[in-house]
Amino acid sequence: MTRLRLLISDSYDPWFNLAVEECIFREMTTQKILFLWRNAETVVIGQSQNPWKECNTRRMEQDGIRLARRSSGGGAVFHDLGNTCFTFMAGKPDYDKTVSTGIILQALAQLGISATASGRNDLVIDTADGVRKISGSAYRETQDRGFHHGTLLLNADLNRLADYLNPDPKKLQAKGITSVRSRVANLSEFLPDISHEHVCNAVIQAFFNHYGETATAEIISPDVYPDLPDFAAQFAKQSSWEWNFGKAPAFSHLLNERFVWGGVDIFFDVEKGLICRAQIFTDSLSPAPLQHLADMLIGCAYRTDALAACCDSLIAQFPEQGAELAELRQWLVETIK
Repeated sequence: MTRLRLLISDSYDPWFNLAVEECIFREMTTQKILFLWRNAETVVIGQSQNPWKECNTRRMEQDGIRLARRSSGGGAVFHDLGNTCFTFMAGKPDYDKTVSTGIILQALAQLGISATASGRNDLVIDTADGVRKISGSAYRETQDRGFHHGTLLLNADLNRLADYLNPDPKKLQAKGITSVRSRVANLSEFLPDISHEHVCNAVIQAFFNHYGETATAEIISPDVYPDLPDFAAQFAKQSSWEWNFGKAPAFSHLLNERFVWGGVDIFFDVEKGLICRAQIFTDSLSPAPLQHLADMLIGCAYRTDALAACCDSLIAQFPEQGAELAELRQWLVETIK
């Protein structure tokens, strides 16, 4: 039996691709695995990151950009079809991220691109304008296996990257990993005709060359569920709000606004995506609805539809303050996006 396994995804769905990756990783034995994939417009965050702190979630919602949480550490990245994603997996003691990094560098060299490894997880090119990052990676290890996955910037829309990875200024006291931004460059700046197919072929060839054998590619299609143990359950988890947002580390959020009818300060403590403590202070002449809202928010998901539903219920209970509470509802929903 060949020691190598090669999988290529035809799907651009980040939740699908990350579910495939997770299921392969769980079921792998002693083989060396290469998985190649790419995602349509998505912000991918590390396992311990807070999306509200890392991303402009409001802009993402407006533009239909997905959020996907991966199972590895590291920072937030923007994916589009101008990125090529790779995952190397191996059992221990064979797992060695310097080997997989070397395979990517060799593939780039085949294409005529001279890059080097920098820091813990970047590949860079030295240019006349300084060092530019063309690839970032993240890693995951268990007791008996490990994986190294990353992305190569081919011709990504770097303006969109800035749109979604610059969070709204929110008064968040957030725990977890904060992304470090670097100066990035597309490989198309150095090789104008580069394509996803070119890069995949080069990485596959370098993978085969390193191990001295080949494997037939297994094409993973979004039209047919992959024959992987528990794939449907993993895909459902990867797609869920509870995983992508609710897994955020605990944080606190302070909101304040002044309306014609009074000022409002709201303090949230959020754990696992749920509001576990809420305090509301106001100089409104009719504070009772807001005091009631603070109690209603306990246990509410920190998401726009859940907060809107709380406010709608409040308006129904206090119709005489309906206009003021509708203003509050609109502000609250827009602020936490």
